[in-house]
Amino acid sequence: MKSISLKWKIFSFLIGFCALLLLILWLFQVMFLNDFYESIKISEIKNSASTIVKNINSENLGELVDQIARNNAVCIEIILENGREVYTSDRIGDCVIYRMSIREKMKLLINTQKNGGELLQYYNRNNFRENNILGDRMIGREPRSFRGVQQSIIYSKIMTDIDGKTVVLLINSVISPVDATVKTLRTQLYYITGFMLLFSVFLALIISKKVATPIEKINESAKVLAMGNYNIFFSGNGYKEINELSDTLNNAAKELSKVDHLRKELIANISHDLRTPLTLISGYAEVMCDLPNEMTKENAQIIVDETKRLTSLVNDVLDISKIESGNYEIEKSQFNMTQSINKTINRLNELIKKDGYIIEYIYDKEVIIRADEIKISQAIYNLLINAINYTGKDKTIIVKQTVMNEDVKIEVIDSGEGIEAEHLPYIWDRYYKANQTHRRAITGTGLGLSIVKSVIELHEGEYGVTSTHGQGSIFWFVLKL
Repeated sequence: MKSISLKWKIFSFLIGFCALLLLILWLFQVMFLNDFYESIKISEIKNSASTIVKNINSENLGELVDQIARNNAVCIEIILENGREVYTSDRIGDCVIYRMSIREKMKLLINTQKNGGELLQYYNRNNFRENNILGDRMIGREPRSFRGVQQSIIYSKIMTDIDGKTVVLLINSVISPVDATVKTLRTQLYYITGFMLLFSVFLALIISKKVATPIEKINESAKVLAMGNYNIFFSGNGYKEINELSDTLNNAAKELSKVDHLRKELIANISHDLRTPLTLISGYAEVMCDLPNEMTKENAQIIVDETKRLTSLVNDVLDISKIESGNYEIEKSQFNMTQSINKTINRLNELIKKDGYIIEYIYDKEVIIRADEIKISQAIYNLLINAINYTGKDKTIIVKQTVMNEDVKIEVIDSGEGIEAEHLPYIWDRYYKANQTHRRAITGTGLGLSIVKSVIELHEGEYGVTSTHGQGSIFWFVLKL
């Protein structure tokens, strides 16, 4: 089963988000409205009581009490422990605590003391009548604030004034029913919910389509790229991340096109290079089999030389395959680098002297390094083959060894046409050839310099090339002694 598309995922997330917002709105504005209303009222009462307690000994206590009662629509009474009134302010009309009997106030004082000096109680019509009936008749008069379903909150707190007298603070606030408000909000929420659902669906469709469309286009283009069409262009349509993805894919397509072109050239070059020695080996072997007089040392040597040439081609391909797969490893040991290079040069000089080429080796002293001798020799060999292929009419290659503090620098110098500046950054890339018209004195696959680069990097050395078009090239690398 295919997974849901990005467009519908974005759509479902946006719809879910809107539904969650509506749910929260319903819960807070309808279901929990009474609880919020009561918690706010209680918080106002306690804040008012805290202010009065801090100013209990103030000369302006009466004004403060009246101001708090007026601002918060509460009624406040401060009494002594015997019930005598000290300060009072009524801002809700017909306050419950003013209608309470002395007996009920004393009972409230006792309950407050038992509760640690602070008490919050709810009063409604029924419990007020129960607490203020003596015998068969009610003491005092029922407050008008109990009409309907209203209820009151009475907050009591015991404190001590500056004279050491026990003082009781009573604050009364009316909690009005919010049923009508809830009904109004519910009706409004029906309309809001309907509008929000329609608007969210419309908005989710637009946003999901706008976000998903460029990604879908990139996906379609990526499928074309996967089929091997590297000329495809990726378009981002404005979003920063999608634009960056498009640029990355366009660069990837460009690089893949370049690699594919170089791969085709490599196959063509290798096919040509393999065909030549195979043809010579096959031809000379047939002649030697068919004609006994042709069974000469010279003909056998040609077969040997072409076999070595063929082996070199195959080894380059195998080495580059190991490098690409990450299996190209080095085994370090201590060896005389100067002698090793000298052996490689002597072998090559024997091989190329019949064509008029010569390699000169210049060094001041022998150096010992710790490295992979086989890999370093291979790097030297590839640089020499590259120099032989591209050197000038004098057919001379110079290898120069220089000791610099803790390092040794090896330079391979040819007198060829050099390399143009625009080609220099790419000559170490696999399959790359700056000039297709070079002379093939030995062989060439376009892989030699890439192998040199990998060998030196594995030894944590430095490498480079200095070249001016028309003045030859100097390939070099540096290793730690």
